[in-house]
Parts: sequence; C-alpha cells; structure tokens
Amino acid sequence: MSEEKQYRKVKITAGRGGWGGPLIIEPKPGRDLIYSVTGGGIHPIAAKIAELTGGRAFDGFKSKADFNQIAVAVIDCGGTARVGVYPMKKVLTVDVHATRPSGPLMRFITPDLFVSGVKEENIQVIE
Repeated sequence: MSEEKQYRKVKITAGRGGWGGPLIIEPKPGRDLIYSVTGGGIHPIAAKIAELTGGRAFDGFKSKADFNQIAVAVIDCGGTARVGVYPMKKVLTVDVHATRPSGPLMRFITPDLFVSGVKEENIQVIE
C-alpha cells in the first residue's frame, strides 16, 4: 500500500522593488522540483518553498532535470540571459533580485510566469 505525497500551495508576491506575480506554486507528482539555479547549492528561498510545499529542493547547477519536472525555478539573475530562460519554457520563475523584464528573452517574462525581489516574507501557504 503506497501513500500519495501531499503537497501544499504557496503564493509568492513581489518583494520590495520587485516585479510580476503573484505566483501560485503547487507541486504535483512528477512536477515537484523546486529548482535552484543560484550557484552554491540550494538557495534559502528555494529551501523555504520546498519546506512549505512539500516539493523537492533540487540544485540545478549540479544536475539537470526536464523542464516539465520543475514546479518553480529560483534564480538569482540581475537581468541578462538567465532571467528569461525559464519563463521562455513556461516554467514559473522566482528571481531573488528585484529585476524587471530585460535582456534578449524579455518578451517571455510575463507577470503570470515571473516574480522578482522575493524574500521569505513574500511566500505564504494558501492551502
């Protein structure tokens, strides 16, 4: 007998000076990676999202996963290339820096896919 893992939803709003969102993050079986692409391991924001949702924190610098396995990508991009990579693939994206759409992929950065300037106080469980 197996038990299905229970996930919770969180709402993430833009932090001070940030842009976009709010995003609702809801991991599901097969799409439960909280993908940290910040260099230096799992970023505290990714760890917090994983803790609150029940998703799996994943170091996107040390290993790779398919885009369809990612519940949310957490990045620390100041506004050049990486800021638009995940929104271009329709992956919900949290930038810990207070960036706005910019760079060569800016047309893919929309408020329904991207939120920035996020701190721990901008993450709340809604369900």
